[in-house]
Amino acid sequence: MSLLPIVKRQIEGFGPLSIADYMTLCLLHPDHGYYTTATPFGRTGDFVTAPEISQMFGEMIGLALAQSWLDQGAPSRFCLAELGPGRGSLMADILRVGKSVPGFLAAAEAWLVEASPALQKVQGDTLRGANARHVDQITALPDLPLFLIANEFFDALPIRQYQRTKTGWRERVIGLKDNELHFGLGPEIADLGMATPDRSVGELLQTAPAASAIMAEIDRRIASQGGAALIIDYGDQGIRDNTFQAVQAHQKVSTLTDPGRADLTAHVDFQALAEACVEVTHSALTPQGVFLERLGITSRATELARGLTDQALENHIAAHRRLTHPEEMGALFKVLALWAKDAPPIAGVTTNDA
Repeated sequence: MSLLPIVKRQIEGFGPLSIADYMTLCLLHPDHGYYTTATPFGRTGDFVTAPEISQMFGEMIGLALAQSWLDQGAPSRFCLAELGPGRGSLMADILRVGKSVPGFLAAAEAWLVEASPALQKVQGDTLRGANARHVDQITALPDLPLFLIANEFFDALPIRQYQRTKTGWRERVIGLKDNELHFGLGPEIADLGMATPDRSVGELLQTAPAASAIMAEIDRRIASQGGAALIIDYGDQGIRDNTFQAVQAHQKVSTLTDPGRADLTAHVDFQALAEACVEVTHSALTPQGVFLERLGITSRATELARGLTDQALENHIAAHRRLTHPEEMGALFKVLALWAKDAPPIAGVTTNDA
C-alpha cells in the first residue's frame, strides 16, 4: 500500500490539507513517510548534500565552531549538536577535524537531533565509536553551552503558503479534483494573526511555524548558556514566490504525484529565522561560497590535491567548485550565524555592521 490512498481518504474525510499537513504526512508518516522508510542521501539516493560532496565542508564547519568555542573561553563541557544529521557524515568530519584543536573533543558532548528511527540507525553506524547520542527534538538537548550546526534542515520543515488575492489573503491547500490531488485556495482569511508584508496580487506569504519555534529555542539556549549556531540552507530574505518542490533520483518531480516517495522542501525564509532570535547576535546572510573561502577551503583543497591524479583529482576539483562557485551551491546556499551577545562573531560570516 502507498501513501496516496491515505492522503485521499484524509481529504475526503476532513477537507483539503494545508501544505504543512501534507508535508508532515509525506515525510514522517510512520509506515509510508519519506524519512521514516528510506535513506535518501548520497548519489544512490535522491539528493546529495554538501557533506557528501567533500570532507572539506565539514572540516571548515568544525574549525569555525571550534574557534568560536575558543573565543568563548573554551568551556570545559558543551553540547555539540546537529539538527537533521543525514547520514552522520557532517558530524563525523567535525569530530575528526576537532582532534586538531586541543581540548575540544574532551569538552564536547555530541548530540544528534533526529526524529527518524531509520536515519538514527544510519547515523549510529557512521559515528560508531564516537559516543554520539540521539534526541528527537531540540528541547531534549542538555542545558550546556550550545555549539550547533543545521545544514539543509530548515528547508524540509512544514510550511504554509498564503496567496494575496484582489480581496485579501487565502491559504494554498491540497484537495481532490477528479479523484486526483490538486492545489487550490481556501476561503478568504480576515486576519492572518501576524504582520503581513506588502505583497502584490498573486504573490505568496510563506510561514514555517516549526522553524520559528526551533530558532527561538536555539536563541534561548545560546543566550542563557553561551555558544553559537550555523544555519546553512538554500533560500533568501523573505519568500514571495512558490518554491515548494519535490526531488526524486536527483530530479525535480511533481509535489503531488508520488507522496511519500520524494523529498519535499521549500526555500528557507532567512528573514523569519533571524527575526525569531531576539536575545543573541546574528550575522548578515552570507553566501556559502564566500563563507567557505573565508575559512580557507581553497588552501585545504590544495593540500588535499597533493598526490591525487587522474579521475580522483578531477573529482576533487569538481567538489571544490560545486561547494563554492556562484553558479553551483556557492550563491544558492546561504549561511546565517548566531552567537552570544558578548562573544566575538563566528569566523567566515559577514556581520551586520560590516
